[in-house]
Amino acid sequence: MEILYLFQSFPGFYLNPLDDCLRVYINIKINQSQMGGTEVDMEEIKVKTSRQIEMIDITQEVNQRIKKTGIREGICLIYCSHTTAGLTINENADPNVVRDILNGLDRMVPEDRPYLHGEGNSPAHIKSSIVGCSQTVIISSGRLSLGTWQSVFFCEFDGPRIRSVWVKTVGL
Repeated sequence: MEILYLFQSFPGFYLNPLDDCLRVYINIKINQSQMGGTEVDMEEIKVKTSRQIEMIDITQEVNQRIKKTGIREGICLIYCSHTTAGLTINENADPNVVRDILNGLDRMVPEDRPYLHGEGNSPAHIKSSIVGCSQTVIISSGRLSLGTWQSVFFCEFDGPRIRSVWVKTVGL
């Protein structure tokens, strides 16, 4: 805990959500010295997309990877290693939310503009940059600690393709 207080003692230091994950990691490292070793695992999830633009709920696959590691408490980094795809966390209950997100991105980044990139997939690159390529989630009781209506979505912007999503878990 002393490390965390040291960080907070700097003037203007602010704990944002990424810092919260750092706090979890620091607490894990402190607990490691008290309780034994930290488990670290990395697994690949293959995602097969069927449309040019779509969002696929991968929460169950991520939780299966976490269960396989035996980690009960820790953090999970979910990373997409593609420049025309991304990852987001959003509502899973109403499919219209996904449609609204995709329609909103289409309005922000229309296909019919004169882009310079020669492959013709500039909108996919831009959408990927807007959405982002990773999510960090706390692991609690052996699964992702998400809100009631939240899921992790793989966002395809240049499909259909077979994509890789990497899941790295650190914890006890």
